[in-house]
Amino acid sequence: MIVKKLHEKGVKSEHAYLAAFASIGLTVAAWATSLKVEPGVNVDRADRWGIFVGEWAPTFFGLGLALSHYEQHDGSLAHIHES
Repeated sequence: MIVKKLHEKGVKSEHAYLAAFASIGLTVAAWATSLKVEPGVNVDRADRWGIFVGEWAPTFFGLGLALSHYEQHDGSLAHIHES
């Protein structure tokens, strides 16, 4: 149901995959920024920020797979497979 609603709103599997890769980069950036902004504070806080943002990537990859499956079932990707 959620995947159908997202598909109807124009969200495609490629968008979810891009968000997943962006969140991987954001994870590293959040971790590095947290280390620099708060020098002297324990590394645990930086690790928690990195892990928090890092949890998003698998969710976006899963959503991308679900949207891809829906697109294939719906026929939205038919033009790609006909080439």
